[in-house]
Amino acid sequence: MKRLYIDLDICNNCKECRASCSYLYHPQNNGVTSLREYATFTLFCRHCEEAPCVNSCYHDALEKQPDGILKRYNMRCTSCKSCVIACPFGTILTDFIPYLDSRCDFCITKADAMPVCVTNCPEKAIEVREVEENIEQNIYFIGNTLAVCSRKWLREDIQPKKK
Repeated sequence: MKRLYIDLDICNNCKECRASCSYLYHPQNNGVTSLREYATFTLFCRHCEEAPCVNSCYHDALEKQPDGILKRYNMRCTSCKSCVIACPFGTILTDFIPYLDSRCDFCITKADAMPVCVTNCPEKAIEVREVEENIEQNIYFIGNTLAVCSRKWLREDIQPKKK
């Protein structure tokens, strides 16, 4: 099955995202921002038991879901950045928390058209392609339409090695 594929290692090297988006409902939208946020909350967030980022939010805009992944309620978020400051691991980046909502709809309304972000990403970090989930190659599926390539943070990575 073809999926929207984003290589976060390439994407995160850009100082500013230059890929545009053709999100149907909001022409000023940059869906790549929401893709990066979603992937980061899934792969890099440390999923703290007592999440300081969630507890620091004055507007209850962050919520830890039952699976441990953070969800940001964009209509509650005022971009105060208190979650960015509270995160002890630095995984919430300031450019992920825009006041205006950006959303990726994976161009599901465009039957056979290639998404604009794929055609105009200068670093070729975003593609539509057949891909299999492969932990050894750091390719992870997020939902039914997104594949992300990046090293996933695992709690076991910080455990001391047994001799």
